[in-house]
Amino acid sequence: MQDALWVFGYASLLWDPGFPVAERRAARLEGWHRSFCMWSIHHRGTPERPGLVLALDRAGGAVCHGLALRVAPGAEAQTLAYLRQRELVSSAYLERREEVVFSDGTAVAALTYVVDREHAQYTGRLTLEDQARVILGASGGRGANRDYLWNTADHLAELGVEDADLTWLSARIRALAGHAG
Repeated sequence: MQDALWVFGYASLLWDPGFPVAERRAARLEGWHRSFCMWSIHHRGTPERPGLVLALDRAGGAVCHGLALRVAPGAEAQTLAYLRQRELVSSAYLERREEVVFSDGTAVAALTYVVDREHAQYTGRLTLEDQARVILGASGGRGANRDYLWNTADHLAELGVEDADLTWLSARIRALAGHAG
């Protein structure tokens, strides 16, 4: 299992990996948390009206729950090229191998993308209300910023993962947009 290429999904990779997946396993990544801490100027916003995307931001004692995705055998090189084109479009993410732990306690090194705190697209800590207002009005090459939030929140809920910030943001944006539920 260690020779396989694993990718850790914590946001859009949960619902739109874009590569052939041979296996999906619930996993956690310790020392990192999922956060809307990156300006999106390509996929969910524009340079003139940036959106926000989720990134892994280092935090002592934090744990991020998501999915470990095992790339289909034979598709490793193609998947790496695809992910680098998708995730490193502006170099705000850093590509790393991090240990993710499955529910049975076994662990694998997984490819993951973490925020570069020195990059201009790093937002630092925005309030949830500020995040909601940005997400509500932003859209980019891969669609509306709010759809990204809602898809991620819905898929985390399907996995049984509670993310209080995403739950609050989803409800707040629906209220701001005049949507029910």
